[in-house]
Amino acid sequence: MNRIKNKKASDLIFDAFVFGLCIIIFFVIAYPLYFIVIASVSDPTLVSTGKVFLFPQGFSFFGYEEIFKDARIWIGYRNTLFYAVVGTFINLLFTLPAAYVLSRQEFRARRFLMFFFVFTMFFNGGLIPTYLLMKDLSLIDTPWVFIFNPLTVNVFNLIITRTFFESNIPNEMYEAATIDGCSHFKFFSKIVLPLSKAVISVIGLYYLVWHWNDFFTGLIYIRNYDLQPLQIVLRDILLSNQVFAEGAGSGGTGGGYAQRYADQIKYGVIIVSSLPILILYPFIQKYFEKGVLIGSVKG
Repeated sequence: MNRIKNKKASDLIFDAFVFGLCIIIFFVIAYPLYFIVIASVSDPTLVSTGKVFLFPQGFSFFGYEEIFKDARIWIGYRNTLFYAVVGTFINLLFTLPAAYVLSRQEFRARRFLMFFFVFTMFFNGGLIPTYLLMKDLSLIDTPWVFIFNPLTVNVFNLIITRTFFESNIPNEMYEAATIDGCSHFKFFSKIVLPLSKAVISVIGLYYLVWHWNDFFTGLIYIRNYDLQPLQIVLRDILLSNQVFAEGAGSGGTGGGYAQRYADQIKYGVIIVSSLPILILYPFIQKYFEKGVLIGSVKG
C-alpha cells in the first residue's frame, strides 16, 4: 500500500511538473504577441521606457489612426481579400484532382509524374526566367499574377493530400462504386471530397495564409497602386514613418518622440496584417491533427 501511495504521489509530482513546464512554455511563446497587442495601444513613451509589461499604460491609438487614415489601406484589404479567396479556390481546384490522380495505384505514370513535381521543390528556373514567363503570359501588372503563377500548385501540399487519399480512401470503396457504374469523376466529387474535409481545410488554410502574406509577388510584378496587396501598403506606411522618424532624429530631442511613435505604428502594422488570420485559425485548428499528421505519415 505504501508503494502504491508513493507511486501515486510521484505521479502527481511529475504531472504537476509537466503542467507547470507547459504553462511556462506557453507564456514564453504567447507573451511576445501579447506585448505587441498592448504596446500598440499604449503610450509610446511608456513602452520605450519599459513601463509596459502586463497591461496597457496610457492608452494611445495614434498608430492605428495613422494606419487607417491612409486610404490605400482599404484598397489593400480589398485586393488581398480577393487574391486570398480566389487564389485559394484555384489552388484547391488544381491540387485536389492532381493529388487524387497521383494516389491511384492503377495510374501507371504516377511515379514518373511525381518525380517531376518533387524535382521542382529543389530546382527552379530562378527569378528572371519566371519574370519573363509572367511577361509572356501578359500577367504583369494584373491581379491574375497573384493567382496563376508557378506556385499555383504547392508540391508540399500536393504530397500531403495525395498521401491522405492513399491512407484514408480504401481501394475497395472505389471497387464497390464502380460496380454501381461510378466513374472516377463521380467517385472523386461524391465520395472522396466529402470524406476529405480535414485535409481540404488544412491545405486551404495553408494556401490562404500564403496568399494573405504574399509580399514578393506584389513587389516584383505590380506597379499599379490600385492592385497592390495589403502587405505592400503596410510596408509603405511603415517605411514612410520610419523615414520621418530618422529625419526628425537629426533635429534634436523631437527625434526620440518621432521614433517612439514610429515604433507604435510598427506594432499596429503587425496587428492589422495578422489579425484576420489569427481570428480564422482557431476554427481550422481542430482539423490539423487529422489532416496533416495522417496526410504526412503513412501507415
